[in-house]
Amino acid sequence: MSSTNGRNPKNEVIIGIDLGTTHSLVARVENGTPKVLELSEGSNLLPSVVVIERDHLRTIGYSAKRNRVIDPSHTLYSVKRLLGRNLSEVSDEVRSSLSYELVDGGSEGVKILVDGEKISPVDVSAMILRTLKEAAQKDLNTEVKKAVITVPAYFNDSQRQATRNAGRIAGLQVVRILNEPTAAALAYGLGTKPFGLIAVYDFGGGTFDFSILKVEHGVFEVLATAGDTCLGGDDCDWAIAQVMAREIEEKFLIDVFSDSKSKAELLAHCERLKIELSANAELSGDAVEAFIDWEISPQVNFFRKVSRKECDEWLKPLIERTLEPCRTALADSGVSKSEITDVVLVGGSTRLPSVRQAVAAFFEKVPKTDVNPDEAVALGAAIQADILAGNNRDFLLLDVVPLSLGIETYGGAMEVVIARNSKVPAIAKQVFTTFVDRQTAVDIHVAQGEREMIADNQSLAKFKLRGLTPMPAGLPRIEVSFVIDADGILQVSAKDQKTGTEQTIEVRPTAGLSEDQIKQAICKAESNAETDRAAKELINARIEAEPVVRATQKHLDIAQKQLSSEEFQQIKSAFEDLQVAIRGQDPSIIRRAAFTLDRVTKGLADLVVSDLIKTKRDKVDAATRNE
Repeated sequence: MSSTNGRNPKNEVIIGIDLGTTHSLVARVENGTPKVLELSEGSNLLPSVVVIERDHLRTIGYSAKRNRVIDPSHTLYSVKRLLGRNLSEVSDEVRSSLSYELVDGGSEGVKILVDGEKISPVDVSAMILRTLKEAAQKDLNTEVKKAVITVPAYFNDSQRQATRNAGRIAGLQVVRILNEPTAAALAYGLGTKPFGLIAVYDFGGGTFDFSILKVEHGVFEVLATAGDTCLGGDDCDWAIAQVMAREIEEKFLIDVFSDSKSKAELLAHCERLKIELSANAELSGDAVEAFIDWEISPQVNFFRKVSRKECDEWLKPLIERTLEPCRTALADSGVSKSEITDVVLVGGSTRLPSVRQAVAAFFEKVPKTDVNPDEAVALGAAIQADILAGNNRDFLLLDVVPLSLGIETYGGAMEVVIARNSKVPAIAKQVFTTFVDRQTAVDIHVAQGEREMIADNQSLAKFKLRGLTPMPAGLPRIEVSFVIDADGILQVSAKDQKTGTEQTIEVRPTAGLSEDQIKQAICKAESNAETDRAAKELINARIEAEPVVRATQKHLDIAQKQLSSEEFQQIKSAFEDLQVAIRGQDPSIIRRAAFTLDRVTKGLADLVVSDLIKTKRDKVDAATRNE
């Protein structure tokens, strides 16, 4: 499969997209400077969260993220971890941390089950990409058709294909699939150095990547890469949540993981706790504390004070796990730690002080943090997009294959044709023969991985070469060629050297959408664009109203006891009106009803705040006395 990586004759806009596990961003080079574009709610980060309602309405981003604790089974997050995978390839840890159901989609890979409908992770990712595309068009006031999309360096062929297909469904021509560490190195401007050996430590929301790059006069050459596509900030949240869940079960005999809503609420609390403990990096672990104050039910409240030092102990095994790929890539590259000139931190999880300390200790070097770790990859993608648009010729990227590629041979063994960390684009050929007399056809099974047996590696494609001349085993000569383009995507051909018979396949993932399914999804997305926008407006209105409903519902008892009967009746009537409006289909009516309820409950809010302040002060005092 060829890549569109030459000049951009029409000088069209090409955007850079970081399709992240927890957040996604879009960036563009303007006047020679890369810039992350502002998205919804005054932020340049779009939560990679999609809500699929029971009536098939959908919403994306912050409003969807807020819905996660309200309706977890319809809120899809961390979907990047599912791209290009079969159900059996999704780890138990990942499945446990999700509040929605996964099912086997057969040849199409893992699917998400929502109200009986099987939804592809590719389709969910396409919804996020379309939102980014529309935001870019609004910001730039022009149509956007092309994009550079980043992926973890350790993504295999199936995952890269799935990412490209998501872009196509979103209405984007994906002109380059770019490895995230390479993008980050571009963002840091390391190509301006005469020479450097750069270590890029990329600890994101759902994946971990580590790459060694040699940078010389604007040429970025990846020497080695390693990583873990199931290790990220989500796992840190899950590790904290497991500790909290054990304590809750011991104290209250409640299994919070048995209920999807409780699990989602606990994970939200743990994410907030982790973020708060990451602040004030200059302070010691003992000096930084945060609280979980969670009303599990009207009768049960869980209050827990956590120090950064305590949290660091819980996360230590995960941080140690990130160092193993570092050792692997260093060994593969032949570069020693002492030769590394710069260590670059990328990804939101590198905000954790314990991560920064571990990296500094491992490399015996203070890592670079002068670029926002959330934005570095998107900024690098924008720079690469600018290069492909023909506006910047200062840099050249030479990347590598993250995992070995080969075919199945006799006995189910894996014969490597292209070894991991080979430079891309790449071409390799090997000659094979038959093991059975008078064969007229052979099966070609292509796989990716580092194990000796084909069954232990990732199956990529299977096809049959027919028309062989019947000959004794061992005499036919079958030449197998592997061609990898600049995106790291593979094309395989097999040729009978005697007859010239040849079969070529553009490798399609064994877990993914077919070409017809992709075309159907593109048509569906285009035809439903206006409906989706109206649906998003309705869901946003419902989600915006939900906090007012919950707060009023929670404190109606206080209202009845402490307000006059007239004031209480006014609140009750407005509350019932909003509940009716939410069940309707008009966003403006919902917002008016929510505004009315919010206005009539102002006095109640003051009473509740006073009561909460007193309750929290009492809890903190009690916790201090118990220490």
